[in-house]
Amino acid sequence: MTASLTLHTWITAGAYLGAGLIGALALRMVLTKLHSKAGHTKWRAVMTSFVRTVVPWCVAVSFAWSAVIALPINAGYHRDADHVLIATIVVVISIGTAKVAGEAVHAGAVSHAGTSGSATIFVSITRVVVWTIGALVLLDSLGIAITPLLTALGVGGLAVALALQDTLSNLFAGVHILASRKVQPADFIQLDNGMQGYVVDTNWRNTIIRQLPNNLLVVPNATVASSIVTNFHLPEHELSVTVSAGVSYESDLEYVEQVTIEVGREVMEGTEGGVPGHEPTIRYTDFGNSGVNFNVGLRASEVTKQALVTHEFIKRLHRRYQKEGIDFQSPSETIVYADPRRGPAREYPAATDGHPVARTQADEVPAT
Repeated sequence: MTASLTLHTWITAGAYLGAGLIGALALRMVLTKLHSKAGHTKWRAVMTSFVRTVVPWCVAVSFAWSAVIALPINAGYHRDADHVLIATIVVVISIGTAKVAGEAVHAGAVSHAGTSGSATIFVSITRVVVWTIGALVLLDSLGIAITPLLTALGVGGLAVALALQDTLSNLFAGVHILASRKVQPADFIQLDNGMQGYVVDTNWRNTIIRQLPNNLLVVPNATVASSIVTNFHLPEHELSVTVSAGVSYESDLEYVEQVTIEVGREVMEGTEGGVPGHEPTIRYTDFGNSGVNFNVGLRASEVTKQALVTHEFIKRLHRRYQKEGIDFQSPSETIVYADPRRGPAREYPAATDGHPVARTQADEVPAT
């Protein structure tokens, strides 16, 4: 002790500590309100988050420092108190910077992808880098030499890399997936093994895929990176829908084309998932065994809407063909089964579909 601790000294130190605590709490409340109001503005919210995290702690530590200075203690205690307060400032700034850097990276990824998804691998890497720098600054502020520590980490890093080959391969595969911009959160993808769904997130080890039944697939990043991936959202969300059909040889193909195009337009304009303004196409493909085959080209706004577009088109086309008297192709072969015990087969016309069917005498005489 350099001097005696009087009541006045304790009151002064306590006043500094109380003022710092009250000031930090009041400032925290004010900055929280500002942060909530700035929530609609992305980058302003990031900055207010940093200020809300760091500034109240800095105010509290500053008043605590003043309280320490007001106490008549020896130089050794002063030095220890200084180290503690500096370490507190470094830790607070590191935490605040890591948080804000993570939010900034997340906001940038969401803005770039145009979705509400996330890519936590970039956020995690950013925070680890900031925490590492903060730890090195903290050690240096405490008087610990960091050069030998860095040397030891460099030597030990090789052993860690060999022990964590699988983890590191997935980490770098995840970075490659997102950096290539071929697969982003909220994209609908299909792997070459048949797994498909919406990409929810890509973290340091796995890619999370939400299937249409609302199940989650957890796929290692290395598997995604080495697979043949079909991205149904690139270069755009719209995709072509092809519906196959056929009409009988007696049909007027020009009239069939006209009616089919009209039905396709109705589906494009009046069906959820259709693309208004898209002009349907019809292309006759070949002469089948019992009619002329053709494909109808439609368009869906999303990969998950193609089934609905196909469903509505088939229903409306069937109803319209019935109304217009257009016959779909139907089997025209006659299969004759001969029974040597009953004699030659006889052919009778069928009254239901207009096509002959084969009957034998066995159909008329019960077998014994």
